[in-house]
Amino acid sequence: MTTTLITGANKGLGLETARRLVAAGHTVYLGARDARRGEEVARQVGARSLLIDITDDACVQAAAQLVREQAGRLDVLVNNAGIVGSVRSAAEITAVDMLAVFDTNVFGAVRVTHAFLPLLEKSATPVVVNVSSGLGSLAIASDPDAHALLVPLWVASLPYNSSKAALNMVTTLYARAFPKMRINAVDPGHTATDLNDHTGAQTVQEGADIIVRMALVGPDGPTGGYVSAGGPLPW
Repeated sequence: MTTTLITGANKGLGLETARRLVAAGHTVYLGARDARRGEEVARQVGARSLLIDITDDACVQAAAQLVREQAGRLDVLVNNAGIVGSVRSAAEITAVDMLAVFDTNVFGAVRVTHAFLPLLEKSATPVVVNVSSGLGSLAIASDPDAHALLVPLWVASLPYNSSKAALNMVTTLYARAFPKMRINAVDPGHTATDLNDHTGAQTVQEGADIIVRMALVGPDGPTGGYVSAGGPLPW
């Protein structure tokens, strides 16, 4: 049985990914900061609820200990939890605004990955999927013509975009450090979720496709990549 953890999985892309991976036969730990909500939706999809606030070191360590005791290993980690943060202009953004977003989107993914590394290393085919965004591409950000082709809706969000660019670098360096693992960053695309007040053009089913696909890669699958449903993205 494949054991999987998905952070931020009580709604949106995380919940849809949990539903799909449960259907694929995984034992899914549905990570949520709200214990009641996590337990409720976990029952709905046949997953196990896991209390985890990725901005809290002690909470993350406690979650890792629980999975260690119950499962003994982790085969798939999906770092899905993320926030948008302030959408004010770049002139108005402060270091405090940046820190709030990086604490979840970057440092949170690192906290979770670091805490669960010993369990991932016990897996025969460990996989890590970091949910990024096309807005984190430096190549696209520096080429306005690429916006329309690769990112249909371009938003110049200093905290969010830069945090996803940082997550992409984290992904590449983890992939180099752990060549036996399949570690990739994915762009779900502009998906209708709470993150954007449900303004996205895609459904959560469409957005989750690339997350699920990369969660299911085998030992010979790609690693160190940055991909969308349409294929590789420029860094």
